[in-house]
Amino acid sequence: MKQTITLLLILCISYAQAQNADSVTIRKFYNEALANGKSYEWLRHLTKQVGPRLSGSTGAQKAVDWTKQLMEQEGFDRVFLQDVMVPHWVRGAKEVAYIQNGKQKTTVPIAALGGSVATAPKGVEAGVIEVTSFPELRALGADKVKGKIVFYNRPMDPTKINTFEAYGGAVDQRANGATEAAKLGAVGAIVRSMNPRHDDYPHVGGMRYGTGVPLIPTAAISTNGADLLSKMLKENPNLTFYFKQNCETLPDAKSYNVIGEIKGSEKPDEIIVVGGHLDSWDLAEGAQDDGAGCMQSIEVLRLFKALGIKPKRTLRAVMFMNEENGLRGGVQYADLAKKNNEKHMAAVESDAGGFTPRGFGIVGTPEQRAKVMPWKPLLAPYGLLEIGAGGGGADIGPLAQSGTVLFGFRPDSQRYFDYHHTAVDNFEVVSQRELELGAASMAALIYLLDQYGL
Repeated sequence: MKQTITLLLILCISYAQAQNADSVTIRKFYNEALANGKSYEWLRHLTKQVGPRLSGSTGAQKAVDWTKQLMEQEGFDRVFLQDVMVPHWVRGAKEVAYIQNGKQKTTVPIAALGGSVATAPKGVEAGVIEVTSFPELRALGADKVKGKIVFYNRPMDPTKINTFEAYGGAVDQRANGATEAAKLGAVGAIVRSMNPRHDDYPHVGGMRYGTGVPLIPTAAISTNGADLLSKMLKENPNLTFYFKQNCETLPDAKSYNVIGEIKGSEKPDEIIVVGGHLDSWDLAEGAQDDGAGCMQSIEVLRLFKALGIKPKRTLRAVMFMNEENGLRGGVQYADLAKKNNEKHMAAVESDAGGFTPRGFGIVGTPEQRAKVMPWKPLLAPYGLLEIGAGGGGADIGPLAQSGTVLFGFRPDSQRYFDYHHTAVDNFEVVSQRELELGAASMAALIYLLDQYGL
């Protein structure tokens, strides 16, 4: 009995000492990121010197070239590219739209959704059917919808505390709205922007066409524009809506995932990924979505090097290409990992903006999540309180099929959709301190993953 108590005391002391050592190291990550961090200035270059980076564009290629050069300059053990063929959609000339109410013509802000076809050269004008759901649309039937423009006007739910939940409850309109409208003979679809606040910025994003369904043009309308159109429809159900867009889908283009790594000192064949997506929509600089996540991911590896911490496992910073309108980079990365028999123990993605860190969502078994729970006291002093089951990230999602545990970085979500997929997602909307805190938070998690495994 005495020996058992002694052994327990020894184990408790050893655990406490390990926790204390980990606490000291984690503090060093934050000190280095906040005092000497590079992610903010890197983001300045990516947004101001490279700019919009939609897949297949010259901007996307410039981003590939620059991030590869950046990681080489930081002295990572290996920097390399993975070929990936990506969609190449272009917006063309700026869209035009107006509400025709008798003799009154009222211009409203719209933007073509990614992947949409163009209108006819003269545009399209038709009566409007307003709906808030697909069942409501189907209940109307083809007799009422044929020849009309379907206007989807279901707002993001303002009562959701996590705005990503609200987004998830509304985004089906954007993704599948054109297809559902076309099935009933509509000539176009207009979708309320995925935005909880009222402003004049259309929020773009990807959409897809169903097989065997006519391809009709579709665009996002700003929330103020949607409110105005809805109000005017109630006053005059016979008004018409006109819009013209000039987008085009070109043949797939060759692009790349950009990867930098620090080789593990003890278990180099076990890989931990940290990444974001390098592509962005074409209306702005892609600062919050997802320049922030990319620069944070490179900063994680820099922090290890700056502090002289040699990871046991191989750490990879991955700049995924084509998350926004195809996910080709994430799928290609997972396919190549499987083909090369690589063992990915864990993957962390930052694709929710560079806001104040709140925690991490975990995709894994209950046993794997349980291994992370003892780390909560180490992370809590930095505001990382939301640690548990949740989403990982679109780009790292395909790795789950090989048993990789996924971690989604969770910053505060309240302001993200003010900028998401809009013309105002520029460098100026990112806080340097919040960005650096996020990079340090990701480094802290990756340090613990590297030390203790899963």
